[in-house]
Amino acid sequence: MSPKRGDRVAPPPHRGGYTLKFATNDAAKGWEQLCQQAPENTRTAYDTIESNPCPNPPTTRHHQLKFKLATDIHGGKTLPQWQYEVTAGGRIWYLVDHDTRTCWLKHAGTAHPKATE
Repeated sequence: MSPKRGDRVAPPPHRGGYTLKFATNDAAKGWEQLCQQAPENTRTAYDTIESNPCPNPPTTRHHQLKFKLATDIHGGKTLPQWQYEVTAGGRIWYLVDHDTRTCWLKHAGTAHPKATE
């Protein structure tokens, strides 16, 4: 999804930070919903994921998913899948590619992902 006139400008990553990219169109739509519903929390999530996508130790709001959701495939690579809790229901799920320093957003939304229901 290439930006076009009228689109929101994404900030460049900080030196040593990770680049955040959408892995799906649904994640891009959900991101916009999160930005509208909880802009400050979403910005905090962005900054946190960009600077430290895999915190050690993980927190209750920011942790790797478990069991079959712990990893997923993107671009032919199996990558760890993490979750950031933006609001009580809002979630961001992303894959971390340490080789390219990229976080691929698989889900962003104002409600729990259906995979957890």
